[in-house]
Amino acid sequence: MFRNLRELYQYRGLLLSLTLRELKARYRGSVLGFLWTFLNPTLQMLVYTLLFSVYMRQQIDNYTYFMFIGLLPWIWFSSSVNGGASAISDRRDLLTKVRFPAQVLPASVVATNLCNFVLSMPLLFVLGLIVGRWPSWHVVAFPLVVLTQLVVTLALVYLISAINVVFRDLQQIVANLLTMWFFITPIFYQATTIPERFRDLMVLGNPMAVMVLSYRSIFYDRQFPAAGPLAMWFGIALVLLAVASVIFERRREEFAEVV
Repeated sequence: MFRNLRELYQYRGLLLSLTLRELKARYRGSVLGFLWTFLNPTLQMLVYTLLFSVYMRQQIDNYTYFMFIGLLPWIWFSSSVNGGASAISDRRDLLTKVRFPAQVLPASVVATNLCNFVLSMPLLFVLGLIVGRWPSWHVVAFPLVVLTQLVVTLALVYLISAINVVFRDLQQIVANLLTMWFFITPIFYQATTIPERFRDLMVLGNPMAVMVLSYRSIFYDRQFPAAGPLAMWFGIALVLLAVASVIFERRREEFAEVV
């Protein structure tokens, strides 16, 4: 794991270049261009607000803000996992022409979506100002939650992208699993609505539920997030990252031949 992280640092220039390339290519040719970074989460917010606050009424104060706090980190996570699954298998041209650590490719996908997440945060602050919930000083915990989600996401993306090189069906399986994962994560509802006998499993056993509730504690409840679940998933993610790194070490010489 440390070797992979060290190589990521050594090739940080390439990582930055690939991230910027991905950001530019994402909206290349569109009229609004980079504005879609703000418009995509905004439009999703409006659609889900209409669905859950008008048609399926949720009795939650400032529901749009409540929901948007969970939606933004989910977009970062799901876009990274979905795009990262094929990060290696879809980039045969780079792997066969240039020699560099293969882990740079999935890392660039995660970094690109992290940039979109950070750039979307002003929308959250503006919405909070509108509804009268401007963040308190507890926002100092925000970087810790972001770091935890980054490690969790990077670990999953490394593992999935490495396996997908050989087992291409995994990409389709992941896309469908993300749909189910989306609805069992308390983005549109409060975690307290989950039946008590399933609550620990569906919240503590779900890293994105822990992330969403942590962001919500900071921005909606204006208090520090629960440290225990965050620390637990940070530790699990480090172990998972180490496992994914071992898989990369054993198979990365074969990636160019297999893809």
